[in-house]
Amino acid sequence: MSETRLNLFKLGDPKIRTLHITWFAFFLTFVVWFSHAPLLAHIKEAFDLTAQQVKALLILNVAMTIPARIVIGMLVDKYGPRIVYSLLLVSSSFICISFALANSYEALALTRFLLGFVGAGFVIGIRMVGEWFPAKQVGVAQGIYGGWGNFGSAAGAMSLPTIALLFGGEDGWRYALGLTGIIAGTYGLLYYRMARNTPKGSTYFKPRKTGGLEVTSKGDFFFLLLMNIPMYVALGVLAWKLSPSGVALLPEVAMYGIWGFLFALFLFQTQQIWKVNKEHLTKGVPEYDRYHFKNVAILDVAYFVTFGSELAVVSMLPLFFLETFEGLDPVKAGLLASGFAFMNLVARPSGGFFSDRFGRRKSLMILIGGLAIGYFILSQIDSQWWIPLAVISTMCCSFFVQAGEGAVFAIVPLVKRRMTGQIAGMAGAYGNVGAVTYLTVLSFVDYNTFFLVIAASAVVICVACFFIDEPKGQIAETLPDGTVHMIDVS
Repeated sequence: MSETRLNLFKLGDPKIRTLHITWFAFFLTFVVWFSHAPLLAHIKEAFDLTAQQVKALLILNVAMTIPARIVIGMLVDKYGPRIVYSLLLVSSSFICISFALANSYEALALTRFLLGFVGAGFVIGIRMVGEWFPAKQVGVAQGIYGGWGNFGSAAGAMSLPTIALLFGGEDGWRYALGLTGIIAGTYGLLYYRMARNTPKGSTYFKPRKTGGLEVTSKGDFFFLLLMNIPMYVALGVLAWKLSPSGVALLPEVAMYGIWGFLFALFLFQTQQIWKVNKEHLTKGVPEYDRYHFKNVAILDVAYFVTFGSELAVVSMLPLFFLETFEGLDPVKAGLLASGFAFMNLVARPSGGFFSDRFGRRKSLMILIGGLAIGYFILSQIDSQWWIPLAVISTMCCSFFVQAGEGAVFAIVPLVKRRMTGQIAGMAGAYGNVGAVTYLTVLSFVDYNTFFLVIAASAVVICVACFFIDEPKGQIAETLPDGTVHMIDVS
């Protein structure tokens, strides 16, 4: 049996059991996060919402996720994934129920904004899975975790309208949403009972200080500050989209206020990062404890183009099919477009498998290169194409997109174990930055140009991946008492 192959039915194996209970936790976070999407027609009718107000809800749903993934990454590194996942599920259940009970648009908007925090749940499982699986299997395990967890949005889309119909009446959608909150909260309590941070006898390594990512050279310190800027820019763009220039949910003065707050927050974060790194950068970091931040930066931009493009394309693909091919109705267009998301179940674990089996850097470059070709092909689709061929092209492209995501997070746990949560949080946040960037581009160009822009950016990022270090040998982790542990990464 290959070292990279996992027997997922061997539930007596603690690491397999941990994988299953953790991907299901992630699955529930996605059900809760996107629970509103299949019920928007009911919500729109119940509150007599305008098209602009509906768009505002969609923007608010992803706004909080960018900072949330950074914060959750810090918390999981400090306190462990067991308690953080449990608390996230329980707290999000109350917000989800509050959304279901909302009696005004303002209440809908506020609770939807807060529910964006549950989108950070992905980061927690990355650390958990990384603790339980050896380097030769971690890519496949992370791919299964991510792929099966992401399926939560599709499962919600398929089941929630039926559940709402079963409850019946005008408030059926409220019962369906409330039920998802109850399930998530209950599972949060169960997860705390079932999960463990590490295998028996293993050490859970924590950052020496919290408040910012540790770096091991002064050059990397400034590189980290530079890489933080796009996240603040993306949040600024979201504020602009909510202003009178976009969906007009916020007055212009509020937009400027948010921009000022984001600038102050960037300065505060810079201070915290310096506070975390000042002492060891001044004294010097031992050679065995160093890592190159460029690896984190490359993983960030790789996730920018993979997951970022997936979020953007899933948002626009039904409309693309509807407007490109005559004779399609919205239901058929939605079904044709759904193939993009369904590929997650196979593609993301495949990307992790390729990374484990054929090399981290090579797999990442090939998959992002394939992504670029895939989007170039999509840019050529027009009304003259045979519809089945367009759907097949879309699904082939999505395979490379989601396999690329799996390859990114096959590397994340191998950079620096004690900071896996923060590294995963930053990469995950960059996925949302990518979505904001590509959707902003789409607001100015046609569909064909939109796909070409993604393809061109993928080519640039594919070249950047050449410079990532192939994880080899062992990495050092130091306990507070000075004891050094060596961990295999190849």
